[in-house]
Amino acid sequence: MGTARTSEIVIRVGLDAAGVPEHIKWSASEGQPEPKPCKAFLLSLWDEQEAHALAIDLWTKEMRVDEMNRLIHQTLLTLAETHRKATHNKELLAILVDCAEAFARKTGIIS
Repeated sequence: MGTARTSEIVIRVGLDAAGVPEHIKWSASEGQPEPKPCKAFLLSLWDEQEAHALAIDLWTKEMRVDEMNRLIHQTLLTLAETHRKATHNKELLAILVDCAEAFARKTGIIS
């Protein structure tokens, strides 16, 4: 059996005087060791004891609406695929993909 190891993901958020994110950088000990800038992140964690999701969603002042629309669309598709991998439920996959497609059409990402 292999040796257990630890991996670390770091997200650093620079705030202005009002506490609004001005810049965000992330790094990961495996795959992205140098801090890399991004405009937004969505983090969801499952709290087993409380049986609910915890979320941190931040974006910088420079994040445009069209970029946010694309982030949400791609996140919906990622959630659909994550759920499929975890449950093997293709019916729910189709529902989530349909939701993502409706979102993309409404926002003009696709026509």
